[in-house]
Amino acid sequence: MESLYHQTLSKECYEVIIVNNNSSDQTEQICKAFIASHPDARYYYMNEPKQGASLARNTGSLHAKSPLLCFMDDDAVADKDYLEKIVGFFEKHTDAGGLGGRIIPRYIPKEPEWMSHYVSSLVGNFHYSEGVSVFSANKYPLESNMIIRKADFDAIKGFNPALPGVLGNLRIGGEGKDFFFRLKSLGRTIYYDPAIRVQHVVETAKLTPEYMYRVASGIGRGERVRMKEKGKAAFYKKIVEYIFKLGASFILGIKYTLQGTPAKAWPVIRFRIDALKGLLNH
Repeated sequence: MESLYHQTLSKECYEVIIVNNNSSDQTEQICKAFIASHPDARYYYMNEPKQGASLARNTGSLHAKSPLLCFMDDDAVADKDYLEKIVGFFEKHTDAGGLGGRIIPRYIPKEPEWMSHYVSSLVGNFHYSEGVSVFSANKYPLESNMIIRKADFDAIKGFNPALPGVLGNLRIGGEGKDFFFRLKSLGRTIYYDPAIRVQHVVETAKLTPEYMYRVASGIGRGERVRMKEKGKAAFYKKIVEYIFKLGASFILGIKYTLQGTPAKAWPVIRFRIDALKGLLNH
């Protein structure tokens, strides 16, 4: 909330909608106190009692008045010129149907020695290209730094509730993938701009094997939902793909070991094992 308050874009040009997704902590009190102490900004607070990030995002979007919707997670911190650059991008690229930006992990207190490029995607690390580019057919932005035109969001009826994202301790991910694939089916062009940046706060003490399992298996569960909707052939094809990726992870593990960073080997393999478990609903 603080990073969105200190934006270079005039406060008259944007609103911030905070959706509390059925939390049991002090979220409501903290948010309302912040809003009361910053009366010069347009902050709005609301609750979505049904658990699921997709439902929360849909609720916020329903109340939004802007022609552009920008989504961030509660543990993301935006650059000061974040919103100004977003507005400028859509003014320059009038064909843009959607936009994704860079997500940089901010590890607290420091990056674990076992973290690798491949595993860091589980904590939000995202950098598609060095310059402005169009996402290829099978690539898409991540949910914690994505922007879309509200008219298109409404046209595809928002996020799929069958892919809620976080659902208590259970994760059924892939909601962003499903969202942007449906948007692309309308013929929309989705861009990436590395200058549109947020930092994702990662408390390394929370990166337990149980947490990493929930995230990785959630990716698999999301693909299970998507592929089941397409039919048996698509589901079995996805199983083959995941088995292939598991095999590739063993090769990467050997590579890390030979490079003198053996701590990175097992997490890469574990990632693919857990994702396969999620796909198979184990």
